[in-house]
Amino acid sequence: TATTILTTIENKVMTILLNRPEKLNAYNRTMHDELLKAFDEADANDDVRVIILTGAGRGFCAGADLSAGGDTFNRSDQHDIDSHRDGGGELTQRIFRCHKPIIAAINGPATGVGLTMTLPCDFRLASTKSKMGFVFTQRGIAPDACSSWFAPRVVGITKALDWFLTGRVFSAEEAFEGGLVSELLAPEDLLPRAQEIAHSIADKTSAVSAAIVRKLLWQMLGAADPGDAFRKES
Repeated sequence: TATTILTTIENKVMTILLNRPEKLNAYNRTMHDELLKAFDEADANDDVRVIILTGAGRGFCAGADLSAGGDTFNRSDQHDIDSHRDGGGELTQRIFRCHKPIIAAINGPATGVGLTMTLPCDFRLASTKSKMGFVFTQRGIAPDACSSWFAPRVVGITKALDWFLTGRVFSAEEAFEGGLVSELLAPEDLLPRAQEIAHSIADKTSAVSAAIVRKLLWQMLGAADPGDAFRKES
C-alpha cells in the first residue's frame, strides 16, 4: 500500500495525488518508488487512457525533502557514478517514456523536483495561488531531473536561463506568460479543468494514436531520450 501518494481510476482517468500535505508533498525516496510504480501500473492498464498528476493540501510539491539536512544528497559509495544520479531524473525519464498523456495540475507551490517532474508532462495547468521555482543555484546544486534538457525545449533557452541562473521563485502569472503553463485557473477550477481535458482525450481519441503522437512530438524536439545526453557526458 502506497504511503506518499494516492491513485484512483475513474472513467479511464488515473489521478495520482502526491499525499504528504503536512510536508507540502516534499519528494523523498518512498514517493520516488511509489510514483515509478504508479506510472508502470498506468501503462500496463488498458483501462487507463490519461493520467492527472496533482498534490494534496495547499502544495503541489515543495521539492526534495531536506529534513536530513546536510546528509540529504550524500551517497554511501563515492566511487559509483550511479550513486550520484538524482531520483528525479529517473522519474522524469519514466514520465517521458509513458504511453499515456499526462496532465500536471499544479495546485500550489512547486519548486525543485516538484517543478521539474512536470516538464515531461503534456499539459501543465496552474492554480493562480501557485508559485514555482528552479531553485538549484540558490542551494548550491546542479539542476535535477533532466531539467536542463526539458526546460529550454518547453520555454526556450532565454527564459530557462533566467529562471535557472537566478533560482528565484516566480508567480503563476509569470509561468503562464513564459509558456511554462498553458492555463491559469482559480483553485476550485483547476482539477475540474484537468478532468475536462482528460476526458476529452479519453472519450474522443484512439489510445494507440495518442501514444504515437506523444512519442513522435517529444522525440522531434531533439534527442530520442533525454537520458542519452547525460549518459554520453558521463
